[in-house]
Amino acid sequence: MSQRSITRLSNRQSDFDTRLDELLAWESVSDKKVNQIVEEVLERVKREGDSALVEYTNRFDRMQASSMAELEIGAARLQQALHDLPTEQRAALEQAATRVRDYHQRQLGESWQYTEADGTLLGQKVTPMDRVGIYVPGGKAAYPSSVLMNAIPAKVAGVAEIIMVVPTPDGTVNELVLAAAALAGVDRVFTLGGAQAVAALAYGTQTVPRVDKIVGPGNIFVATAKRAVFGAVGIDMIAGPSEILVICDGQTDPDWIAMDLFSQAEHDEDAQSILISPDSDFIDRVEASIAKLLPTMERREIIEVSLRERGMLIEVADLDEATALSNRIAPEHLELSVADPQSLLPQIRHAGAIFMGRYTAESLGDYCAGPNHVLPTSGTARFSSPLGVYDFQKRSSLIMFSAQGASEMGKVASVLARGESLTAHARSAEYRILD
Repeated sequence: MSQRSITRLSNRQSDFDTRLDELLAWESVSDKKVNQIVEEVLERVKREGDSALVEYTNRFDRMQASSMAELEIGAARLQQALHDLPTEQRAALEQAATRVRDYHQRQLGESWQYTEADGTLLGQKVTPMDRVGIYVPGGKAAYPSSVLMNAIPAKVAGVAEIIMVVPTPDGTVNELVLAAAALAGVDRVFTLGGAQAVAALAYGTQTVPRVDKIVGPGNIFVATAKRAVFGAVGIDMIAGPSEILVICDGQTDPDWIAMDLFSQAEHDEDAQSILISPDSDFIDRVEASIAKLLPTMERREIIEVSLRERGMLIEVADLDEATALSNRIAPEHLELSVADPQSLLPQIRHAGAIFMGRYTAESLGDYCAGPNHVLPTSGTARFSSPLGVYDFQKRSSLIMFSAQGASEMGKVASVLARGESLTAHARSAEYRILD
């Protein structure tokens, strides 16, 4: 890798803001052709159901199914995949599942209520969704970790039924994905992918039940379909490329930092890896590590494009400037690779997940730390949160007035309703006012 095939910046440069914005810019809007294809797929599945699903699956995934029965994987097959896993893989998957479950148990919301002096009761009822759908990438891009991260919080929330869709192009089934589905408590699995899978979950067909919410990552057709069906069902988010931002004081092994940057760059060419440090010499050493280690990487070509097109090594004056810049970027993954990460934590306002200390590689969070790896991207950490149990629970307000409470609040409601010229509202409240 050449010396300047990753952008080197300083926030002292006169054009720093412009160059930063250019490198951060990400347009996730689908083009006209993608939108047209997705609209056609959604409409056909909504209208024709199973027959459209079979046709699209045969066409796009090069399958030869004659009915939906051939596109469902039964519970026994899932359990068989788990049973047949090599011992080391099964142990790792089980340990990861346990940690994810333990962490998300702490997010479980509970119903509450209180009674005022006049006997009026107010509160909140927390209820799990009835049925959710999880989309899991398939084929060569198989992610059992995504199964755990999407299904386990739903189970912890109390969701009654989880429907998983996973494409199997050319009939390629990933045993780890099936084993993860068994371990996470997925109820039904269909070998469907693309916009047609999203349509099936959103609208339901003769075989695939309609869900209340769709979660999980996918390609541009999946993301476009999720955006289109939002409203008919809930969705988790429209995710952009993966991102990592590392703040380092210059004391971490530069090889570690280079590999941390690679860990996101290897996802795809649009992924973004950023290092911010007040130590110019350290940035030089990281750059040297990048050049040294890149030839050893299996996904070298992808990493190289990612770093060249969107990567950044940014020099700042001190760690305060580093945290301010991080908040501006609002990264999906933030590593605080410094001596005292707790001291920086109060300054961090916007980040999907915060990895604290030199030993906490972001990749641990992807698989087995426990917190969810489904995180807000493209600056949306300014207003969004990681996927969690709360995404699978609904909250209903509880209101029960006593006679005295209804009388007193009826007077207040009457005044406000008449101020809005809504006299039926006012009179409804006034009927309950005691003489």
